[in-house]
Amino acid sequence: MMCSLMMKALKIILMKMNDRKYCDMDFDLDSPDLELLDRIEPPDELFKILLDIMKRLRSDRGCLWDREQDHGSLKKSLIEETYETVEAIESGDPESLNEELGDLLLQVVFHGQIADEEGSFNTASIIRAIIKKLLRRHPHVFDGTRASSSREILAKWEDIKKEERKNSKKDKDSIFSGIPKSLPSLHYAYEIQNRASRLGFDWDGPSDVYEKIIEELKELKEEADRDNREAISAELGDLLFSIVNYGRHLGVDIEKSLKDTGRRFIERFKLMEKMAEEKDLDFSSLSLKEKDRLWEIAKKRYHL
Repeated sequence: MMCSLMMKALKIILMKMNDRKYCDMDFDLDSPDLELLDRIEPPDELFKILLDIMKRLRSDRGCLWDREQDHGSLKKSLIEETYETVEAIESGDPESLNEELGDLLLQVVFHGQIADEEGSFNTASIIRAIIKKLLRRHPHVFDGTRASSSREILAKWEDIKKEERKNSKKDKDSIFSGIPKSLPSLHYAYEIQNRASRLGFDWDGPSDVYEKIIEELKELKEEADRDNREAISAELGDLLFSIVNYGRHLGVDIEKSLKDTGRRFIERFKLMEKMAEEKDLDFSSLSLKEKDRLWEIAKKRYHL
């Protein structure tokens, strides 16, 4: 009987050991075993190793460059990694996306370690805050309330965010609080319009926005004829704002639309240069008429 109980206990222990597989304690930063790292599966164990690496990099035994960084100096890296992640998504390459998401995660861990050293917050508080936010903003999932549509969910979110703003140090009186001013201009305009729309301040449909674009275009031309530089800038902004609004009503991602146009232009221009080179022509010395002729050929060959 005792032997049977001991065997069952041993079996349970072995099962638990097998579940945990390779504990992060076995991973030695002084002699990193990459083969062992490849065999570690639980995300929490890998995350602990990542935290330990960042702590080491910021220590006296670590990297001088990493120790010199602060929240401000990392802003550029954070923006670059974010855009590289977006580019990986657009490329449709899972391997590239996997790598770029890792670089983005590193930025979060980096800021968490710096804040921990300063005593302001840490990685645990970052995770705890987002968990609480997800629970708070999804009562239809975690609190027994119901929502019958995405529109209803979004409306509820605005109510929840309004309550959150009352206890926030940010601007408490506006639905526009929380929109980062550092967003790309087109995205910034879209977010402003989208939030205003949630409160019912919006055009009835695309045709109304189109008429507004025509109106703004005429006003821009009038100011351009007067050569009023300040007014030209304001009217051009109004026109772009209306175009973003038109794209929003048509369900078009205006940021992607403009990016795709830029990509097409580059590919067509490269094709023009290639055609000129194949004919032993110096592209830069060609007349505008000759370049236009090549451009029309390039448009037909590269139309997507």
